[in-house]
Amino acid sequence: MNWDVAHKVAAMEAVKAHRDLAIDRNGYVDVYGALQRADVVGMARPMPRLFGVYAAPRDNGPAVLLNANLDIVAQRHTAAHELGHHRAGHGTALDEELDRARTWGDGSWPDEEKVAEAFAAWFLMPLPAVQTALAQIGVRRPLVPEHAYRIARILGTSYAGTVNHLHRLRLLSRVQKTEWLRVKPASIKVDLAGGPAPRKAHVHLITTSAHGSTVRVDASDLVVLGNTGAKFESLPSALQVPEEAPGQLSLGDASASGSAEVTDSFIGTASATVYIPGVAELLAFTLERQAPRVGVQSLWPA
Repeated sequence: MNWDVAHKVAAMEAVKAHRDLAIDRNGYVDVYGALQRADVVGMARPMPRLFGVYAAPRDNGPAVLLNANLDIVAQRHTAAHELGHHRAGHGTALDEELDRARTWGDGSWPDEEKVAEAFAAWFLMPLPAVQTALAQIGVRRPLVPEHAYRIARILGTSYAGTVNHLHRLRLLSRVQKTEWLRVKPASIKVDLAGGPAPRKAHVHLITTSAHGSTVRVDASDLVVLGNTGAKFESLPSALQVPEEAPGQLSLGDASASGSAEVTDSFIGTASATVYIPGVAELLAFTLERQAPRVGVQSLWPA
């Protein structure tokens, strides 16, 4: 089976899964909730070499074991990949590849792994969700690599995986895909943040089109205001000015700044508002903590 066939099979199964599991195809996909609604037992623990494990019904499943050492993006993708094994009726699978983006399209992948990998992309990035993300960043099509990075932040996916899927959706040409995959996410983060960003952190750019949206963050992530002169009017106390942010009024006073760093004390959800010069209404959005899951499914946040 080649990758084109795998994607055709996976795309159809993802649509069925969205329907069966009551997934809103217009935005961020809650893959952990999907596992629960699919009656798949979920667990997460640190594992040195594995992305995840799918246990088929005949092996005391269905269940998935996720690597708790992965960041939230990689763990979400792994959860969707394992759900793909379940939806396709595959047998028990141990997913050992720790850098899937580098082997995208590698013909050595077994057919079942190709289908599960393709399913993860279609499940987490359905076309309506991608269109919603494009509207949120204010464009109809992705025009520069920064747009792919921002779509990835909105949908909770990897930069490379998002670029590949945008090509699958015919929103990028093959040439664009090849060129954009050469761009390092680290360089995009520096451009968005206006300076260095923590290595494992994500950068979330907030502009007027983000009004009313939910921004999903984890510890060390940066929330950056993209409009000239914009500043936070209100912000959760668990967010603070980045330590090396230049020209800020005082360390810890994020409301006087155009950027804020998420600390590990932030949990759950909280609202934030932004003042933008020349705009009568405050820009309002919701921050939601999304951290890698650990332990048994019953302890995972909703």
